[in-house]
Parts: sequence; C-alpha cells; structure tokens
Amino acid sequence: MKLSKGWLATIIIVAVILIDQIMKIWVKTNFFYGEEYTITDWFRLYFIENNGMAFGFEFGSKLVLTWFRIIAVGLFIYYIYKIKSRNDIKTGFLVCISLITAGAAGNVIDCIFYGLIFNAPAFPQTATLFPPDGGYGTIFNGRVVDMLYFPLVEWDWPEWLPYIGGNHFVFFQPIFNIADAALSVGVIVMILFYSKHLSGNALRINTEENTDTDND
Repeated sequence: MKLSKGWLATIIIVAVILIDQIMKIWVKTNFFYGEEYTITDWFRLYFIENNGMAFGFEFGSKLVLTWFRIIAVGLFIYYIYKIKSRNDIKTGFLVCISLITAGAAGNVIDCIFYGLIFNAPAFPQTATLFPPDGGYGTIFNGRVVDMLYFPLVEWDWPEWLPYIGGNHFVFFQPIFNIADAALSVGVIVMILFYSKHLSGNALRINTEENTDTDND
C-alpha cells in the first residue's frame, strides 16, 4: 500500500523529532557539560548548549527567537496541509519541507520545555530529567542541546603567516544536533533541486486563496 503524501510528511516529521529528542535527552543525562566522546578522529560527541539558532549562532532576544520558531513551524505545517493532496507536488519537495519543519520543531521543544524539565548541576555532574527541585529556567527559556561534532581536517598555520601564523585551524567547527541536520539537508536539497518548484507552488496557493475569497 502506497503512503499518501500527507502520511509521508507526518511520518518524517514525527520520526525526526523523536530521534532528535531521544539523542538530546540521552546526551544531557549522560554527559556533563563540555564532555567529549571520540568515535573517530573526524566524528565526536561534544555536549554543549546554546540560546541561538542552528549550529549555535546567536540571534537577538531569546523569547523573540522562540516565538519566531513557533510561528515558523505553524506556517510550515499549514503549507504542508495545503499542498499534500496536489498531484503536481513532487514527493522530494514534500520531503524537504517536512525535514525543515521537523528541524525547526525539534529545537522549539528545547526552547520551550528544557528549562522546566532539566536541572543544571555543577561540573562534573550530569543533568536530571524532571528534578525534584525544579528546572534551571522558565518556560520558553530552555537552551538548545547540541552534540554532533565533525572536525574533518585540522592543522597549525605556519609561523611566518601574518595574523594567523601559529594558530591551530579546525575545518568545520560547528557543533549541532539532529534537528539542525534535518533542517539544513532540507534547505540545501530544496535550493539545489526545487527552488523553482517552491516559488511556483507558493504563487499557486496565493492565487487559489484569493480566488476563494473573491467567490465568497
């Protein structure tokens, strides 16, 4: 039995959010802040937290950022609902939108709830889920958990180079999570293969909604 596009989008979103949250909860309750576990030379688990957007970037007010994420997730879900039954929508395009939605939602959960359900113990203790004394913050003020670190290549710059001489360089230093990865993959694939498809479908939706309003 072939899955409908609506069910496919639902499964992708739920699966990404579950995997993302399971990974975050496991890391937060088993790693102390700043702990690093080497899997290979180029892949490590490194537990950090941030208040900002994907890959640890900081951007404006924490509360504004959280509400922006909530609104964005709502708009993406609405968009999926509008296009899920249309025959001209390619499955790959819907997968991209679903990955972006799931990635945004995964980090929204951290921002809304993690300050309430986790404590922030002193080094080298690990956090407790649902601590009896309450969490480290308030609703909408949780920190996003990151742990995936891929230092693919690193070297020391020659001493004779101006400004950077003698410094240690690591290629690809961002530390991120499953939600960040899903969002990034969705955006990159969409830009590479579905950018025209996206603009065309957005225009079609606006036209249909305007037509319905005129008919009313």
